[in-house]
Amino acid sequence: MSSGYGKGAPLSYNKYLKVPELIRLQETLSEPPSHDELLFIIIHQTYELWFKQILHELDATIKWIDEGRTFRANHSLRGVVSIERILVTQIHVLESMAPIGFLEFRDKLNPASGFQSMQFRELEFVSGAKDEKILSTFAEDEFAYKRLNERYTSPSLADAFWGLVGRSGLASTTHDERIAATVEILTHPEKYAEIYNMQDLLIEHDELIVAWRYNHIQMVERMLGMKRGTGGSDGVGYLMTTLNKKFFPELWEARTHLNIESKGDEK
Repeated sequence: MSSGYGKGAPLSYNKYLKVPELIRLQETLSEPPSHDELLFIIIHQTYELWFKQILHELDATIKWIDEGRTFRANHSLRGVVSIERILVTQIHVLESMAPIGFLEFRDKLNPASGFQSMQFRELEFVSGAKDEKILSTFAEDEFAYKRLNERYTSPSLADAFWGLVGRSGLASTTHDERIAATVEILTHPEKYAEIYNMQDLLIEHDELIVAWRYNHIQMVERMLGMKRGTGGSDGVGYLMTTLNKKFFPELWEARTHLNIESKGDEK
């Protein structure tokens, strides 16, 4: 590849990926610079890039489902869970920081907090976990609020999935109907093959986000113990309350009602 950067220069790897601009985006705040601050910034910027790709795939998934292209939707969902497996393990890289090294620059971050990750909140909203209280916390950030409000008012992935289930001939409007429909799908996988595969990918999406939350909690406690968060939250105490969040609670609850008698006679 050519290495030219000037106007009219041939395309190169660095030019296409904007590498010079990319490696200038890591601006540390500590003075003198803390050794571990660069790692902290790179890990979180990497997360934001992965969140962007996940949102890209989830938006495509909703579109594919609405168009009845379930195979294509499942393909995008497989991309989502593949990325999320990376997110779950990537958090451990932060544990290579020395706790005292983290404290060298942590106070510089106030009042910024991971709670303010706009794209992670978009991921929650588009998946189906919409929270008006969280939306309101972004009211002073015009850019973030506009994006999140659009997510809040638009159909979610959960809406798209239950709509698909309804179009397959199974009632799926109420909570109880969705549980009954899921039991039917789980007991007749060949009859509802693509929907069965989709619910499996959706529950994996849910599971991996919970695993990411748990690993995040363990990392924070390992680094900071029970210190309060930089944004003023209870730190680990607050994070523990997020572990019960589910995007697709009916898919999980249906497992409780599943039994061998549900299968009945194969048609």
